[in-house]
Amino acid sequence: MSCDFLARAVPGVQKLSPYVPGKPVDELARELNLDPVGIVKLASNENPLGPSPKALEAIRAELAELTRYPDGNGFELKRKLAARCGVQPAQVTLGNGSNDILDLVARAFLAPGLNAVFSQYAFAVYPIATQAVGAEGKVVPAQGYGHDLEAMLAAIDANTRVVFIANPNNPTGTWFGPQALAEFLARVPGNVLVVLDEAYIEYAEGDELPDGLNYLAQYPNLLVSRTFSKAYGLASLRVGYGVSSAQVADVLNRVRQPFNVNSLALAAACAALDDADYLAASRRVNDAGMAQLEQGFRALGLSWIPSRGNFIAVDFGRDAAPINRALLQDGVIVRPVAGYGMPTFLRVSIGTEQENARFLTALTKVLARG
Repeated sequence: MSCDFLARAVPGVQKLSPYVPGKPVDELARELNLDPVGIVKLASNENPLGPSPKALEAIRAELAELTRYPDGNGFELKRKLAARCGVQPAQVTLGNGSNDILDLVARAFLAPGLNAVFSQYAFAVYPIATQAVGAEGKVVPAQGYGHDLEAMLAAIDANTRVVFIANPNNPTGTWFGPQALAEFLARVPGNVLVVLDEAYIEYAEGDELPDGLNYLAQYPNLLVSRTFSKAYGLASLRVGYGVSSAQVADVLNRVRQPFNVNSLALAAACAALDDADYLAASRRVNDAGMAQLEQGFRALGLSWIPSRGNFIAVDFGRDAAPINRALLQDGVIVRPVAGYGMPTFLRVSIGTEQENARFLTALTKVLARG
């Protein structure tokens, strides 16, 4: 006797669609009988430099201990992060990637009858995490593809427990400055948790982006979420963290799974924090690659959304799905964002100079075919 297990799932889960990640190189090679060596993947906002040599060395040193459980408290990584962020270790929550931090927030603070506020074109995990626990997602229309912070403030009501904001935002790359963040935080009710997702903050220099850590002391209802997946080049190891008040961190640790960050990730993240040269190189490659792609788009007469991440959303002014399919046939993987309500766009991660050139060459050929 068969059972409809979808019908047995909780209502929020029934209505969810699985998250669709960027297509892996091996999958495309199998589908189209392509040589994986010739495939370029610019779909998942990964660091094209590969991991830090210091991180690799730390991983090798940890391999002999694979029979042991990892440090469930992540003592050393928390200590280093606390020192780097100017907080106490009790204010740091470790996650299996920063997505895990977002999910912990939803599990700890949201439930049926409550809601979370986030922007149109926001990162897909915000609505997924919210809906999975049966809470309502209040989607605020974007302003120029970016966050309309004033409208998001107006959307907060008595049942709002969480506001998710990303700076820069994925998949649009849009951002807001320090004054906008300061004014926003000053007006959010103190009993509403603001989750400031700064997954791409390390790509910014100077004061063009606010550093959320600077606001923690003044706003105990703020949580800053960050990751080692992007600028630190450790996406495969899945390690991220949240920095908040000790009270918020304590709540999250009540629902955090034990050993949610593995030993290799803990060791690699500690080493990556010490590799300032690698981080600087990541910024240089990203800045040069961003300029390269913008120049290429300009030459092709295309428009794009200015970005402060390690990706850029380019607008073709028509359905981008056929363009994406043609690029795949040529061995170039980028990211369609029709699921975000942006059917005329493709999101392109910044690669090496050679990878960016390969993409632009393929795109030129595809567009020339009409």
